[in-house]
Amino acid sequence: MPLGYPTWRDARQQVVAHAAFSMRTAIEAVGHNKLRAGLTSLGILFGVASVIAMLAIGKGAEQEILEQMRLLGSNNIVVTPLIEQKEEEKAKDEGVKQPKKYSPGLTVRDAEAIKRVVPDVETTSTEVVLNTLITREGRRRSGKVVGVDTSYFRLTNLSLAAGSWFAPVQVARGRPVAIIGHGVRTRFFTTEDPLGKTIKVGDNWLTVVGVLADRKVSGETSQRLGIRDANMDVYVPLHTMLLRYRDRAQLTQAEIERAARAFNDNPLAQADAEDPEARAERTNYHQLDRIVVRVREASMVPAVADVMRRMLTRRHNTVVDFEITVPELLLKQEQRTKNIFNIVLGAIASISLIVGGIGIMNIMLASVLERIREIGVRRAMGATQKDILAQFLSEAVLISVAGGVAGILVGGGISLGIEQFAGIRTIVSALSVIVAFGVSFTVGIIFGIVPAHRAAQQDPVVCLRYE
Repeated sequence: MPLGYPTWRDARQQVVAHAAFSMRTAIEAVGHNKLRAGLTSLGILFGVASVIAMLAIGKGAEQEILEQMRLLGSNNIVVTPLIEQKEEEKAKDEGVKQPKKYSPGLTVRDAEAIKRVVPDVETTSTEVVLNTLITREGRRRSGKVVGVDTSYFRLTNLSLAAGSWFAPVQVARGRPVAIIGHGVRTRFFTTEDPLGKTIKVGDNWLTVVGVLADRKVSGETSQRLGIRDANMDVYVPLHTMLLRYRDRAQLTQAEIERAARAFNDNPLAQADAEDPEARAERTNYHQLDRIVVRVREASMVPAVADVMRRMLTRRHNTVVDFEITVPELLLKQEQRTKNIFNIVLGAIASISLIVGGIGIMNIMLASVLERIREIGVRRAMGATQKDILAQFLSEAVLISVAGGVAGILVGGGISLGIEQFAGIRTIVSALSVIVAFGVSFTVGIIFGIVPAHRAAQQDPVVCLRYE
């Protein structure tokens, strides 16, 4: 290195020393006008707090959507039956009366046909739900027994805490075995291992072969997404349900006699006095309560759902007594709604940041006029235009960063308050803090460069003569 040229290390030390001197000068200047600097930084504070809260809500919504997707299972399509309600008003006849067409309802054969015929379908799972009573050792409570096949637990992402899944022979022969939820275990097997023990569900004694792991799902989430609260259910093989409990596809002699008695008596009065759930169960002719279809690729879900709708309409004699739901589309719509909310909040935060930046610019421009003599004295003592530029720019950045740091703390508090009182999940990530800090720093530079440049361009002679 030739003599007379500074080394890279010397240049770096000079830059650091110059930046440190400018920052000390800026701190002293801000310290002389604490109130004005504090009021100036309020715009940045509220803007950064809004950014933190917005990103926290967005991150929490994203995490919630991912968890719900895991609950529902990816690439799933759900088929549910539509049950005619007795309370519906009858439409008046217009023109030729159309005969009512027969539909077998949603059956096991529909699930088998979907798996066999529809392309890109990986597998299907069936579900039958029956309200009943669970009894053991003098304790009784209402519950649900759910008939499922072997693929049900995999498609709905349920895991075992103890025991084993249903064996093929148990499924094929309809054996009286059960897999119970975590809540059933805590209520009926408080002091003993439930595996191998029996529990009475309805009129049948079932042997417990497995216990599901605890899965916490709020009632609102389960109702909105149409998923089951597995903790309080008893699962049996589908053939066990159809053989030992109820098969709606078969008409029994007892049902015929009960329907005849209801018709011969006063049917309107009996219908009014009947429990709504009992009436819905009596009018439900569908063998299955739900079919879950797993598609191989997510991109094929809409097309597969359309093919399933056409096929089931033909199989049900053009009677649309079923509903096809794509949970992924519902969650995407929910995510889209939350994104719109975040965009609106982000726009408000941006406006606050712009207003705060304009406030900084106004105060710094006023500060230049107030400190004309100071600028002249500094220039007379040997300060260059770059020194003056660095000083005023450092003040603007210091005010903006101070407001940004306070905004990060306030935004974290707002996020916590939203989660506690509004019930909206929020997650304050390290990335959001870095983004907020970077935004406040950038605002200080952008809106501080004009006042700093004006201060640096002042004529030192004129400044010294300024009164």
